[in-house]
Amino acid sequence: HQAVRHVVINSLQARELAWRRGLTPRVIPNVMDFDRPPPPSRPERLAGLRRDLGLAPGELLVLQPTRIVARKGIEHAIEFVRRLARPARLVISHAAGDEGDAYEGRVRAYADLLGVPLVLAAAWVAENGDPALVDEDRYSLAEFYAAADFVTYPSVFEGFGNAFLEAIYYRRPILVNNYSTYEVDLRPRGFRVVWFDEFIDEATIRQARRLLDDPATAAAWAERNYEVGRRHFSFTVLERHLAALLVECFGAAG
Repeated sequence: HQAVRHVVINSLQARELAWRRGLTPRVIPNVMDFDRPPPPSRPERLAGLRRDLGLAPGELLVLQPTRIVARKGIEHAIEFVRRLARPARLVISHAAGDEGDAYEGRVRAYADLLGVPLVLAAAWVAENGDPALVDEDRYSLAEFYAAADFVTYPSVFEGFGNAFLEAIYYRRPILVNNYSTYEVDLRPRGFRVVWFDEFIDEATIRQARRLLDDPATAAAWAERNYEVGRRHFSFTVLERHLAALLVECFGAAG
């Protein structure tokens, strides 16, 4: 039908659809509202969040902003915190959900094995991240990002990577595995992040420590990343894609 168009969120899916079905879809990636920067968080709220999570003064908050499922590769985040060799806690923002608790047990055991303090923080996250549900005992996901010293995103597989864009939007340094969609659709854009390919090595750790020890470099990377996000993954980009789709389906407005 002339008014039907196929849309996918990454280039790999577009290739698969072309190969399997002979179709040429439009790639429309995940987006964030980069044209409107996030409002500043209240310092007393961030201090309360750190306190509720059990962080001591000077202890790093390393945020894993995902559910506890195997494809998120959380073992890499645990190893990363261990090899930083600094007082730090790994905070996982969401529970396993409907995928069972076997992997959560694996994550807990691995953290114990490496001596990494682990906080499963789902009870402190406002339901669905809804700011309207934020109160003195629950915090928005935006506040978790604002309180984080580093974000880990060591996924083995992702359709795109919402948490990656969120870390960029909230201007946090991020560790990311070179998963397939990142390699094809994100890394070529020029983001400045600490990334690794399948396993963490000493160079990965040195680069992360550099960002922690050099706030000026971390800030410069964050601003560059925000601008790349604004250019390629903003609501404005989405609007252009959707407008083009409507023209393809129904023609230009007369």
